[in-house]
Parts: sequence; structure tokens; C-alpha cells
Amino acid sequence: MAQCNYRITLVLQVMTTVAVVCLWFLHMNTHMIPDRGSKKRSLLTVKLKHTEKERERARESESEREREREKVLLFDKQDKVHFTLSLQSGDSLLDRELITSTVVKIMGTKMKNAETLLSLKQFHISEDCGFILPEPLTDLPVYYKPWMDIARNVPELISSHSLRLRIHDMPLLETHLLQTHRELRLAHLALSIMTSGYVWQEGERETVLPRNLSVPFCEMSQRLGLPPILIHADTVLANWKKRDPNGNLDLLLTLPGGESVRGFFLVTLLVELAAVPGLKSIIDVINGVHDNDVAVVIKALDVVSQAIDSMKQALKLMHEYVDPSIFYGIMRIYLSGWKDNPSMPEGLVYEGVQEKAMEFSGGSAAQSSILHCFDELLGVQHEGSSGAFLRRMRDYMPPSHKQFIEHIYSRLSLRSFVLQQADEHLTQSFEQCVARLVDFRNYHINIVTRYITIPASRAKQLRASKQGLAEELDTIRKAPTALEERGTGGSGIMTFLKTVRDETKDTTITQCTNGNQVLPDSSRDLPLYYKPWMDIARNVPELISSHSLRLRIHDV
Repeated sequence: MAQCNYRITLVLQVMTTVAVVCLWFLHMNTHMIPDRGSKKRSLLTVKLKHTEKERERARESESEREREREKVLLFDKQDKVHFTLSLQSGDSLLDRELITSTVVKIMGTKMKNAETLLSLKQFHISEDCGFILPEPLTDLPVYYKPWMDIARNVPELISSHSLRLRIHDMPLLETHLLQTHRELRLAHLALSIMTSGYVWQEGERETVLPRNLSVPFCEMSQRLGLPPILIHADTVLANWKKRDPNGNLDLLLTLPGGESVRGFFLVTLLVELAAVPGLKSIIDVINGVHDNDVAVVIKALDVVSQAIDSMKQALKLMHEYVDPSIFYGIMRIYLSGWKDNPSMPEGLVYEGVQEKAMEFSGGSAAQSSILHCFDELLGVQHEGSSGAFLRRMRDYMPPSHKQFIEHIYSRLSLRSFVLQQADEHLTQSFEQCVARLVDFRNYHINIVTRYITIPASRAKQLRASKQGLAEELDTIRKAPTALEERGTGGSGIMTFLKTVRDETKDTTITQCTNGNQVLPDSSRDLPLYYKPWMDIARNVPELISSHSLRLRIHDV
């Protein structure tokens, strides 16, 4: 009787990339030499070291020598991968359990990596620019010259009372020639600028958008997954270019308001750019929590905290580059939408698209994906009308950015991780992130106070007394009274911002543990009754800088 040989045949049914990787791994660690002239027909011969004792046992075991084949089925439920290990006679003793456990280990490692591997690129987010569109196009193909000629001159055409006339004379262009994402984004920016100017020319509302503008605008919006209205993704994320080799920036397209418009959009762009390190660190936090690696999470949270602070420093530039009276009296109307807007209670008719008027919110800071990401990272719970508004604003973001936000929510429970670990340094890093986010939102409230609340109050006084400088009166006269208490996105602005700020505060871990006893941390604040005092006292420098301290005190 010929010497008994044990051989292994691996028949791999390739259904996923994981199975291919597994086959390659086995191939690289074994010797595979099929011999057409030999009785050995195994595709894969796995040679393992074994002891002489095992060889003796193999020779003495008649049942093992007679067993021609034994099949081991491994089934991975998650990826539905099937493959069979066939044991045949060969030169070496094969430990079935060892082979099985080795393959399972390989599969498990690959599956784990596939589950946890996450990158910004998956969601079309730039490692260098974050949510900002890298290197936007500055022009469209020549076929679309009629669009670009108007879009580049919207402020001048509004000033000469001729924008609507130019748009009426514009040809109805096809959109299928726009092939790339950058082409679509520039076209969306151009048509949204034109739409905003058309609807709000000189502060007058127009409730029907002509077919030659509405049809291509809606077609492009559908392809991009964006609404047909001017949004944050247009004016900020895709509306920049390098003005010179030194890195100075400028806008591609603008609106009435001169240098204040340029300052407003570019400062907002810098806020987005300042957030990029924190955005990248979100990936590290997710992976650190998954791997139960406290050190990685702490390091990543410290980067997030610094990024939020850098965002606030960038936002401070708004005071240098944007005039409050121009923002309130000229710019703001063009950022407004036709949903929750008393000036257009029924919305806007997109001629040639549908007969019924459609409602869309105007541009809003709530459309920035950055703060949504940080909220989901830290577990901030926005409820009621503020939560509903924020969730609706996600429909005004590029779909891949919205998916990233939802992915953070589905993959992460950072706050629970922090509570479970009970690590002092980890808790401090988490608390610092929350505190920085609250601080940023406080500063945003101060910005809104200076650029909306105070000018609105001044407008009421001027209209009542009819006194003041002629230029100031003219600017204020153009500001829509219906928006005095509302944001451009349609929200009741101060109530909304304060609610969002307070909900962020509620995320903080305001407890310390002493054994099994949980004690309230009363060293950080006064009782809730005195919250109005503390809100102002903590922000005196910023309120003085924004000329709003006295107004805030009067309102206490």
C-alpha cells in the first residue's frame, strides 16, 4: 500500500474582495506547484511542521489513512462568503483545526479592517479643504456664455434696473453638456446668483421664475442633489479663487454690497478652512472608540477642540471686513429664501417645472456641515423646532456631506464611551470640546446681535422718527421689515440660536464620581436662575467688541 499522503484543495468562490485577499494570503504562505504528470492534483499543498509523534500517530491510524476527503465549510454571515477546504492524501499531516482557525482569523482581521476603515475621500471630502470644493472652475464651456455674462454682472445689472430684462432675453440652454462635478457646481452657483437677484431685485419680490432660468436650474439641482436656490454650498464652498500667487482669495461671483459681500463670504470660507484639522480628527475618534483606544481618542479630541477655537478666531474677522449696515440693509435680502418668509408666504413658481409654487429656505450658517459633524461627534441633541430646522438644513448640503454626518451618528457613541471609561484626561478633553463649541455659538450670537438685532432696532427707530443721515435712511429703507426677527434661512433667529447653544451646553458631563456616589459639580456655574447673568458676564469682551453689551444688559 502506497505511503498515505494528505493533501488540501482550496476551492474559493470569489464573492467579495475579502475572499480574494484570503486566497492570496494562503497562496503566499504555501507552496503551490501542480504537477500534470503526477497523481497529485491538489491546487494548493499546505506544508506544516509536525512532530515525529504526530507522524507515528498518522501511520498507526488506519481510519485516518482511509479517509480520502473531508470537507470543512466556513461561512461568514456578514459577507456571505463560502469556501471549502478539501483534505486529501499528501505528504504532510494537516491539522484541520489549525487551518480552520488560521483562515477564520485572517477573515476576521480583514472584515474588521473593512468595517472600521474610514476616510474623508469616501464622502468626497478633501483632506486639505474639508467641505470646501477644491479649485473650483472659473468658467463654463462657451455654450453657457449667456449664463456667465449675466452672473458675473448681477450687482451692476441690479443697480441699472436691468437684470430681469437680461434674464428674460436669455436663451433656454440645455444642461447635458455639463459633465463634471465642478462644471455643475459652477453652473449651480451662477444660476442661483441670478435667481436671487431676479427675485429680490431692488428689494422687490417676484413670485414667478421664468422658464429659461428655472428649467435648467432645476435640472442641475436634481443632478447635484441640491435645492434650486442660493445656498451655503454655492456662496461659500464653491465660490472662491486665488487672486494672486501669494494666496490672496477672491470671489468667483458676487451680489450687491461691494467689499462687505466679499468679506462676508471669504471670512465664512476661512471658518470652514479652520475646521479642517478637526474634521480629519473625527475619523481618528471613530476608530479610537471602535478600538477602545483612549489615548487615540484624547489626542483626536484635543485637535477638534483647537479647530473649534480656530473657527472662532476666523469668525472674528467678520468685524473687520463686513459693515453691519450694508449687511443688514443691502446684502441680507439676497440671501433670503421663499420658505417661512412673510414676504413670500406662498413660495416661488418655477415656470416650466411645475405650476404649484415651491418653498425653499435661504442661505444659512445652519447649512454648514461642519457644526453638524461636531454636534454628532459630541452627541449634542437638538430637539423640537430647532432640531427639525437643523435636520431640514441637511437637505441643503451636498448629499455626500450629509451622508458623512449621518455616518458619524450611526457609528459613534463618544459620550457613552467617555462615561464608561471614567478616564479623567479623556473626560477633560471631551468637556473642552463641548465648552469650545458653546463658546463658538455664543460668539455667533454676538455676531448676529451686531449685524441683525442692533440694525433692526435702529431701523425701527429711523422709520418712527424719520431722522438720521440720508445715506443711512436709504440703506435701512431697503431692508425688508418682514425679516427683522428672522434669519435668512427662515428661523426665528435669536430664539433658535440660543436654543441650539443651550442644547450644546446640556451635552457636558457635569458630574464627578466618588466611588459609587455621583455628586453634582457645582463649582462651574451659578444656579440656573442666574443664567442670564453668567451668559453676559462670560462674554463681556466680545459684547463690547461687537458694540452690543448695553443692549444685552437692557434685555436682561
